[in-house]
Amino acid sequence: MKKSTIILATALLFSVFSFAGYVFTKEENPSQSKFSKLSESDKAELIQSINSDCSWNGISLKGKVQFVTSYPDIKIQYVTSYPDIKVQWVTSYPDACGKWQEVSSYPDFKVQVVTSYPDIKVQEVTSYPGL
Repeated sequence: MKKSTIILATALLFSVFSFAGYVFTKEENPSQSKFSKLSESDKAELIQSINSDCSWNGISLKGKVQFVTSYPDIKIQYVTSYPDIKVQWVTSYPDACGKWQEVSSYPDFKVQVVTSYPDIKVQEVTSYPGL
């Protein structure tokens, strides 16, 4: 009788701890729940602006840049804090994330500077460019 009681108690404890582990792992992570509450368009916008491969909508955020007043590939807004990307202006070899070279022809992408509703927010830096 004692042996069956010990086995039954062990099985009961195992099921309780297994259920408790299931409940605790099923709880939402607070950072995930904030993302899940966003609308689909906000989710897409957030994901597009923070691609880890240093691109926005398939446009690599490095290289030769031409400033335009209409028909840009990307609309940017200059900020001093909380940028989407930090940009370092270079005169040659704009081959790393956030290194941009201003050109007047044959750009890799075109940007328009706006004061509201940008696609990405840019902070100019002299070192450590990137996301």
